[in-house]
Amino acid sequence: MDEKMTYREAGVDVDEGNRAVKLIKPQIESTHRCGVLGDIGGFGGFFELDVGKYRRPVLVSGADGVGTKLKIAFMMDKHDTVGIDCVAMCVNDILVHGAEPLFFLDYIATGRLEPEKIADIVKGVAQGCREAGCALIGGETAEMPGFYGDNEYDLAGFAVGVVNKDRIIDGSKIKEKDIVLGIASSGLHSNGYSLARKILFDRGGLTVNTYIDELGRTVGEELLTPTRIYAAIVRELEGLEIHGMAHITGGGFIDNLPRILPGGLEFRINEGSWDIPPVFSILQKMGNVEKAEMYRTFNMGIGFVVVAPEEEADKVIKLCRNRGLKAWNIGEICRGEGGVVFCRR
Repeated sequence: MDEKMTYREAGVDVDEGNRAVKLIKPQIESTHRCGVLGDIGGFGGFFELDVGKYRRPVLVSGADGVGTKLKIAFMMDKHDTVGIDCVAMCVNDILVHGAEPLFFLDYIATGRLEPEKIADIVKGVAQGCREAGCALIGGETAEMPGFYGDNEYDLAGFAVGVVNKDRIIDGSKIKEKDIVLGIASSGLHSNGYSLARKILFDRGGLTVNTYIDELGRTVGEELLTPTRIYAAIVRELEGLEIHGMAHITGGGFIDNLPRILPGGLEFRINEGSWDIPPVFSILQKMGNVEKAEMYRTFNMGIGFVVVAPEEEADKVIKLCRNRGLKAWNIGEICRGEGGVVFCRR
């Protein structure tokens, strides 16, 4: 008689999945805010929208993942920060439209489910949600043996926010002579890691444990630095006249800034007007990367851009610095063919 087979023997352990849920429940509950209904374990997450707070509420959504930065987490066997990256990549995208983040859902797919590792990942997601002011109200953990390696996983997220229709920021108000303000990134954030890994590990022969004096830490520590979440400062900008905002992610300056630009205008960015962290010069030199490629692949030290009238520029910088964020006047809006032009002062 053929031996009876089970789901566990095929590589999926439902009991371990249930144990993972018990481990992550306190982290999820720590993110709850006004509007959350019910508890985890149902088929859907519930969030009650306070329609009295918004005259004409518009929901703004975003989805993203952490990308190959996860490879660094695998190499270091450190999994409690990539969840912050996941939240940041989603939340920062909806912040540019002036939206208040409301709730977040995550998706974790792995070759072999290890409850403690899942708990570490969700710990980071919960930390990111607390920083963003949104609730983690649901998600999915999928055990997929044969699809991912035993020690591998993928992580993606989905954020939903709300903004009054008449307060949507979409760049349409950007005009000539507006000031371009750059807010510092925390490092590479979560973009360009395929190139960064090729330069540092394949060409440079470095490891995650290699200490670099210019960085003041190891390669792994630098590369795993979590993506900065800009929710707190965007909330403080609500009282100012803001014409546009951009999240500098994949595509860098060159691809992201034009996304918010009306026709007949261009960004004039003043090179040398902000502090570029040493990790970028290390990558450029070690990989012999052309300048244009650097600005199209990496954030170059600017994670978030705000476009505002000249009279508001100093106020934006002051608010950022009061929050401990470095911010600079990095350029202006000019008449032109569109796109981004880099200038030397």
